[in-house]
Amino acid sequence: MKNTSFAGDDNITLLAKGVVLKGAIQVEGTVRIDGCLDGEIQTKGQVIIGEDGLVQGTITAGTVISSGRIKAKVTAIERVHLMKKSTLIGEVLTPVLIMEEGAKLQGMTDMGVTAWPDELPKLPGSVHDLSEHRAKQVVVLDKESSGEAHR
Repeated sequence: MKNTSFAGDDNITLLAKGVVLKGAIQVEGTVRIDGCLDGEIQTKGQVIIGEDGLVQGTITAGTVISSGRIKAKVTAIERVHLMKKSTLIGEVLTPVLIMEEGAKLQGMTDMGVTAWPDELPKLPGSVHDLSEHRAKQVVVLDKESSGEAHR
């Protein structure tokens, strides 16, 4: 039997194209939205929004992958991936944000950076002292000019 599940997940919730839902979806596994959701999604798994999908409200998930439209506060523990046809208007909180060329994002992002580092981290070895690796000046002796050095 062929495995048709998303990322090996056996628990899939599907909101099909043409379906409109107002309310909340709370599951453990993958949620795929190809219809319209006005409300909230909560899952530890993936939220996948297809090209025809529209979510307005709040998304809280492990991973969010979108090819559709989102107008929401999006919180992802692992990452948010906006495919080339996606549009996201709202707030994004995630450690990793991936945007393909053509994806649109309008709003605020928070990737967990709280301060600018005071000092850049030191590299190991003699990498800091690049002067040792610079080319030395070469003196070329021209045989025809009776031993004069040219630089």
